[in-house]
Amino acid sequence: MPKLLLMDHDGAIDDLLSQLLVLTMPDVKLIGVTVTPADCYIEPALDSTYKLLQLMEQEHIPLGRGDYYGINAFPSEWRARPEIINALPLLINLPKSPDPYSYLSAPELILDTLTKATEKVSILLTGPCSNLVMALEKAPELKEKISEVIWMAGAFRVHGNVQTYQHDGTAEWNVFWDPVSSQKLVSYELPLTLVPLDVTNHVPVTKQFLSTLANQIDYKLSNLTGQLWALTIDTIPSYQYTYFMWDILATSYLAMPEHFTTERVKANVSTRPPNAGQTYLDESGYELTIVTDVHVAYFYDYLLAQFKR
Repeated sequence: MPKLLLMDHDGAIDDLLSQLLVLTMPDVKLIGVTVTPADCYIEPALDSTYKLLQLMEQEHIPLGRGDYYGINAFPSEWRARPEIINALPLLINLPKSPDPYSYLSAPELILDTLTKATEKVSILLTGPCSNLVMALEKAPELKEKISEVIWMAGAFRVHGNVQTYQHDGTAEWNVFWDPVSSQKLVSYELPLTLVPLDVTNHVPVTKQFLSTLANQIDYKLSNLTGQLWALTIDTIPSYQYTYFMWDILATSYLAMPEHFTTERVKANVSTRPPNAGQTYLDESGYELTIVTDVHVAYFYDYLLAQFKR
């Protein structure tokens, strides 16, 4: 039986690539998608999300709209990317999503989906965790319906990727956007696996990878994903960052966990400046699993194979 999956993403290019990857997995059944207005503007991000479901003939999958705007906003130039995505040749002529204000709120969709589930549900978070936390605060008993939470989040033994005022640079953006909810999620001691910068730093979006992907451009998904990854080249100026396979590495953990190295640790999250959002190892903290390494060559080959489907 395929595993049931709820996905919460925040509308950026790597989130949408992750959604596509999930939809290529034969052993995963996507039963709902919620969108957090973190690394996106919510209306175009809902449109992108719906268009990708249509492209994969899965538009029956329900969508939830996040209406909580966190504590520390992502830069606006990053958040505008869904507008460009919706204009790509494979997507522009697909029908737009229903009225973006007609969707259930993201926490309500999570509550509704978990309540109705007849078996335990996996949850994939490729953006901040706020929608899930708000849902579980309303119905904490639904924690028993969750088989695992996989979250692209954190930086433990490496530097963070937040560069902003009144911050020391130790945090990763998905945690920093809402440090308070992040700390709550960790404290729940769910079957939680974090895929932090410690491991995503091993898998940059390289020109070599893009060149190989371009060689299979006759496949619809290779064509589209190649265009999406090409848009990342100037998303984050190279003098500040390199664009890594952040969310899509976390997503691939669903399908190939045996190719990752994990470690069981105790950890916590700081909620105050100057290190708000820092995830750190703490013997008096909460038990969770962190991913520390991945078989890099296998991961790239896996992506290339999935996007030839």
